[in-house]
This record gives sequence, structure tokens and C-alpha cells, in this order.
Amino acid sequence: MSPTVEELLAGNARAMAEPAPPEAAGGFAASKAGIVNLIATLVAQEVERGVSVRVSENRAIRALLSQARDWAPPQSAKLAELANGDDPDHSIPALDRTNAELRAALIALHAAVEEDPAGAAHERVIVRFLRDMAQARHLDLPGRARGG
Repeated sequence: MSPTVEELLAGNARAMAEPAPPEAAGGFAASKAGIVNLIATLVAQEVERGVSVRVSENRAIRALLSQARDWAPPQSAKLAELANGDDPDHSIPALDRTNAELRAALIALHAAVEEDPAGAAHERVIVRFLRDMAQARHLDLPGRARGG
């Protein structure tokens, strides 16, 4: 499960509201503040890029599903239906619901091409696609170079 922005911010608020035990006040409090700051930094990146990443990802999955309709004939109708969809609601919860449906179809497609003795080339396309998708959702940790 990936926590939502709301869940992360609520966790930060709870963490800051709970006092440290007296014996752990110094280092513990500083560490807790550092973690809260890190989470807030990652949340800010997610808020800044979240919608555009999801819209782009949904569009890319649809394009792959359209291209892959013939790779798994039993799934062709479902792949075609999903490939022809769009994202009229750009709220993150709506985009995430659509993304979950698209990813489920992509997972089913991947499983089907893995089972197909002639599916190695299709599987390589899907694996590269999944790698690129993960890179697009990358969040930068403060003080670390991208890819580091």
C-alpha cells in the first residue's frame, strides 16, 4: 500500500503532537523532527507532480494496452475498452482509481505473456515500461543526487 498525502500529513501531525518520554527528549526529538521534515519534503514533491505523473502514466498504460491487444487474445476486448478510456476527473483519488484498474489489466497482460512461449519480446516491452513508470514516480531525497 502506498500512503496518501492525507495519511502522511496526519501521521506527521500525530508524531509532532506526541511528546517524547523525558529520557528520550534530546536525540529522539531531533530524530523525530528530521523524519517529519523528510516526509513533508516528499509530500511536497508528490503534491507538485502528482496529477501530471498520474495523467501521463494512465495515458502511457492505455497506449501500451492498445498496442498489446493481440498479445493476449482472451483479454483483447477488455484491453481495447481500457485503452479507449480517458481521465475526465483530474483529482488524485479519481486518477488513482483509474490507475489501479489500468495496472490490474497490465498485470494480467504481463502474466499472460509470461505464460506464452512466444511472449519473451512482449515481456521485455512490459518490463521496460514498468521500469520507466517507476522512474517517473521517483521522489528525490534531500541531499541525494537523483539515481543515487
